[in-house]
Amino acid sequence: MRELTPEPLTAEAFAPFGEVIEASDRAERIAINYGHTTRFNDLARIDVADGGGHAIVSLFRARPLDPPLLKVFERHPLGSQSFTPLQARAFLVAVAPAGAFDPAAIRVFHAQPHQGVNYAKGVWHHFLLPLDAESDFLVIDRAGPGDNLDEIELAPADQIRVRP
Repeated sequence: MRELTPEPLTAEAFAPFGEVIEASDRAERIAINYGHTTRFNDLARIDVADGGGHAIVSLFRARPLDPPLLKVFERHPLGSQSFTPLQARAFLVAVAPAGAFDPAAIRVFHAQPHQGVNYAKGVWHHFLLPLDAESDFLVIDRAGPGDNLDEIELAPADQIRVRP
């Protein structure tokens, strides 16, 4: 079994896997509602139209793993998938590049409570990994015809214990 220490979630580090969703200086800012609201515009490329798919919005409620042990990864070949936390709680993001799954290429990020992620189509990722308590996430992903879920179970030697 391997151990990994999460790295900070930044737009640059996460770029090979998708986008970080956050109100940052990198985002286009647009004043709306007569100047009472700032719109942080176009933060993620929602890509769900393959095979006749359409975007859906859902809430996911996830429980922490204790200990955080990564055993299963999944990908969605027909659409992107975004997760935005609804409580002020940090969470982990575990990913591997799209294509043939390579357990040696897994990276783990520590997402701050104000950050969400949008996994690009085909990117391998672990299911939700809240850290301290059961947490709710706003999820935008694909519904429609076709098989949009591949899962892979890691061999015991490839499983990863995430260090605090």
